[in-house]
Amino acid sequence: MHPVDPQPRAIAQVSAVLREGGLIAYPTDSGYALGARLGNQQGKDRIREIRGLGDKHHYTVVCKDFAQLGQFVIVDNSIFRAIKASTPGPYTFILPATKEVPRKLLHAKKKTIGVRIPDSRVVQAILRELGEPLLSSTLILPGKSEPMTEGWLVKDELDHSVDLVIDAGECLPQPTTVVDFSSGVAEIARLGSGDPSRFV
Repeated sequence: MHPVDPQPRAIAQVSAVLREGGLIAYPTDSGYALGARLGNQQGKDRIREIRGLGDKHHYTVVCKDFAQLGQFVIVDNSIFRAIKASTPGPYTFILPATKEVPRKLLHAKKKTIGVRIPDSRVVQAILRELGEPLLSSTLILPGKSEPMTEGWLVKDELDHSVDLVIDAGECLPQPTTVVDFSSGVAEIARLGSGDPSRFV
């Protein structure tokens, strides 16, 4: 798939796989990620199995824009500007979830969810075609510290574990910077490709 001008026919195929309950591996502005529809419990279980995740993992809701993001998390005025100024970009924000988010996706104790708006034309095209956000998790395999970055390697490794791999060339190897706003102030939970200085 072309990374700057993704072909509409290919995007439609990706959307069809997702609507049918499929799991995809797709390139973002910070490495590859695994994605499924938000209410796809089987997709969530498959992500957990591929990544070897525990129950406390924060899944991410990948949104098209700030308006969509606002449907799934509660954003106080004090942090509204900081998040708005940083999106789209390589950040994941942990925030209190609204009732739009399925309970099974929430952090068990905090009732929070991770959200992000990637700076990727491929991802934006998928989200536009699908008409809803994606349940997602960075594609970091068990025992590894960085996400996968090349489509052909992802296909080689996960061909029997996912329903579709999008190859749009190599992407950046660093995962997102995770900013945890669940306490009301910014805490950097993971340092990645996004500049954390604008939040602290």
